Amino acid sequence: MPEYLTPGVYVEETSFRSKTIEGVSTSTCGMVGLTRYGPVPHTLTFTGTDGDEDIRPVLAPPPPLTSFADFERAFGGLEEVSGDTNYLALAVRAFFANGGRRLYIARVFPWFRAGTGVDADRIDECFARRDVGTGTAPVAQWRARWPGRAGREIKVDTDFQRGKNALISSGSPPVPSLTGVRVGTLVELAPLDADRAVRMPDDQPPLPGNLRVVVRDPADGELRLEGGSGLELPAGQAAFPIRLAVTVSMGQRRVDVYNDLAADPRSARSISKVLGLVDPADEFSLVWLHVNGQPTPARLMEALLLPESSGFLSGGSDGETALRPDDFRGEEADPENASIAATGLQALAGIDDIAVVAMPDTVRWETDSESKQVVDALIEHCERLRYRIAIVDPPKESSISEVREFRARFDTKYGALYYPWVKILDPNAVPEPGTPTPVVTLPPSGFIAGIYARSDTERGVYKAPANEVVLGIAEFEHKVNYDQQSLLNPEGINALRFFEGRSNRVWGARTMSSDPEWKYVNVRRLFIYLEHSIERATQWAVFEPNNERLWASVRQSIEDFLLVVWRTGALMGTRPEEAYFVRCDRTTMSQNDLDNGRMICQIGVAPTYPAEFVIFRIGQWTADAQRS
Repeated sequence: MPEYLTPGVYVEETSFRSKTIEGVSTSTCGMVGLTRYGPVPHTLTFTGTDGDEDIRPVLAPPPPLTSFADFERAFGGLEEVSGDTNYLALAVRAFFANGGRRLYIARVFPWFRAGTGVDADRIDECFARRDVGTGTAPVAQWRARWPGRAGREIKVDTDFQRGKNALISSGSPPVPSLTGVRVGTLVELAPLDADRAVRMPDDQPPLPGNLRVVVRDPADGELRLEGGSGLELPAGQAAFPIRLAVTVSMGQRRVDVYNDLAADPRSARSISKVLGLVDPADEFSLVWLHVNGQPTPARLMEALLLPESSGFLSGGSDGETALRPDDFRGEEADPENASIAATGLQALAGIDDIAVVAMPDTVRWETDSESKQVVDALIEHCERLRYRIAIVDPPKESSISEVREFRARFDTKYGALYYPWVKILDPNAVPEPGTPTPVVTLPPSGFIAGIYARSDTERGVYKAPANEVVLGIAEFEHKVNYDQQSLLNPEGINALRFFEGRSNRVWGARTMSSDPEWKYVNVRRLFIYLEHSIERATQWAVFEPNNERLWASVRQSIEDFLLVVWRTGALMGTRPEEAYFVRCDRTTMSQNDLDNGRMICQIGVAPTYPAEFVIFRIGQWTADAQRS
């Protein structure tokens, strides 16, 4: 309690209200799979000019995406990956098309798997590059920021930007001095003719011998031109600030332009900082510049402006290691080595906002054992973290019998299975005149994840994400009819069906659980929402005095939260007393609990179940009949 030692008036702030509980997000999705390009944790090893190895870890956590354009910038387009359909990219496109808002992607690149025995030189071959300069020892090197064959599609063009305003010396004291320059500014000196005019074509590259960099004199701390005594211009000279402009393109849809770049590493706009390996100005930049040694700014600019230094990157590969289920399960970060980051599903484990997880690439395996291992990894991930649910895809080209056999291998309340696959118009195909537009068949998880987000946004997590239109598709791979769904629904397989006049819809909302208490997706997700929200918002209670005052405060906080949830329609009952109860007192805790520092709060809620079977009973009625 406060100390009062000096006589006087004390004004203190105190709180008379309960702590509020804010509901967590339920629509944020996480996906794991193969992409053409994009962030993946790795470690690069370089040999410096002094012969020492320079090891640079790149952690690359899954980036947050809010649109498909963000995905294209970070992970490339929809083209094939590893010679097969780019399931993940097409699933992301479907996710945002069906109402998705927030998404995290963990890229799988099996070549960087721990324990493969691949040496650093071969890992380095996965990155496309282009030498800057000529000869056996290039001054620098443009390198793809991320591994993959797609790096060969990156083109780098470097040009110079000469300032329009020239500062001209008078030829007699006092000579003008440069103004508005900073450390690292590169200045080009140009001679004047008899008419005191600068005769220099705008497209003439700067000559290295005419370049000077602004440095700080270590003796007096004043700025000066390198090789000179100050910022005064030599007699009969003009000065122009010189900057670099870099254009990086990948295909026809992406062009990034970086202007006003300096060649000197001491400048805040240094090209080695703006397009550096670590913490670049653009986190989704396609390339970075690896400078060999410590060339002078003039030498680096000269090398960058050579025609041979611009063009497409070469090399790069997707590796030679075969894909295996453990690549999707991933590996945890090394707690004793900060340079080893988590991969695969483990990379998503540290992102608390994720509530829905999908892996469209689980369909890449043809054997039942491998396919089950991947789905098991997805389900285990959700069960271990408790606050997320998995959307499971059936195997490719499954029949009704095959999908039932596939479903029988799993029993979890943290997963939901949807059938059949979905057909869309192939966005990569260019149809010939007079021929049908090609279609591509996709697993449904990306579409369903978007529908989850749309239903949560429009209605709430308590609403079953069913009887919702699937947007952006041509048709379903199989037309599931009434009798076929009577086989699928009791086994927890959610059917996707077409209804005449009502379009293509999700027609099921069941989990893959044999426990009738957790039969419905919306009930499972509602409890995830309640549990996660209460856990996150009651952290303040840890180490508080475990007495009646704390118990009352916790009860009030949770009751206020559940009252709002009930008013939205998520809980049963015409009164709050019928919808929920909260107990936290001597009836829920023994003296042993108190002695061991445990505060136990019991919460009961009555969720609303979906009207899965709407039944109307109709009979004949006569005018003189009596009501029973």
